[in-house]
Amino acid sequence: MKKWTLFLAVYFCVCLLAACAAGGGEPVPGGMPSGKEQTSGESTQPASVATICRVVSNDGSLLLAGMDGDTNIYTLALEDATNLAAGALVEVAFDGSVMETWPARFSGVTAVDIRSDGFDDLCALYLRVLEDLWEEDSGLNGGLTYIGVDLSRTRLSESERAAVAWAFAQNHGAELVTGTWEELAEQGYIDRENLYWEDGILFSITEKEEPVYFMPEGMTAAAFDAEKWRSGLGAYYFCDCTSIRDDGGHWDGYTVGSQAIS
Repeated sequence: MKKWTLFLAVYFCVCLLAACAAGGGEPVPGGMPSGKEQTSGESTQPASVATICRVVSNDGSLLLAGMDGDTNIYTLALEDATNLAAGALVEVAFDGSVMETWPARFSGVTAVDIRSDGFDDLCALYLRVLEDLWEEDSGLNGGLTYIGVDLSRTRLSESERAAVAWAFAQNHGAELVTGTWEELAEQGYIDRENLYWEDGILFSITEKEEPVYFMPEGMTAAAFDAEKWRSGLGAYYFCDCTSIRDDGGHWDGYTVGSQAIS
């Protein structure tokens, strides 16, 4: 009887080992997955997203204006950005996070691709107009804490206006405020009663109806006035300015119809 009992015990052990060997490919609950599961599982790498931006200026570091509803402006340093002209559209691929600075900065940039369409360097043209105004009657520019910029009456998008204004104020080391004359007076910057901005100056560009004259197909015209204002008796004006954009999106400088001072 003892021999028969021992035989049955050995027999059950052999069966149990055979069953374990047949199921050896299954993962142990709570343990490491099999090799097949490791190679077929989903990647844990963060997803990359892309956004379209306009190059507003390039001085070694790009100043970008968000497009397609993106109202942010960004700075982006690249090792080689010599082929990125102001006016170009670029597609920036990054990890989806944006550093909360002003201008903002992309996190985890993996690629910057130049778009073949959509070139328009109107931002660069209007930045040049503001710089030209700065040089006129330079006595108005002294003792500034603030530079006010009003581009609300131009065709530039909200982000393009913000980028041009920020670049201009940065060029001259003053704090930027944006708004119309009325808005800045309501906020207490401009002394409405005495028509004077003691520690600031307001630059504005106002587009008008396009001049009526023949242009080749694909070309566009812009007509505008530009002004810098410090007080009722301290202002300078570029009047009846015009510029032409070719079919490639390049604005070919501008002409000033007349200049005025007060």
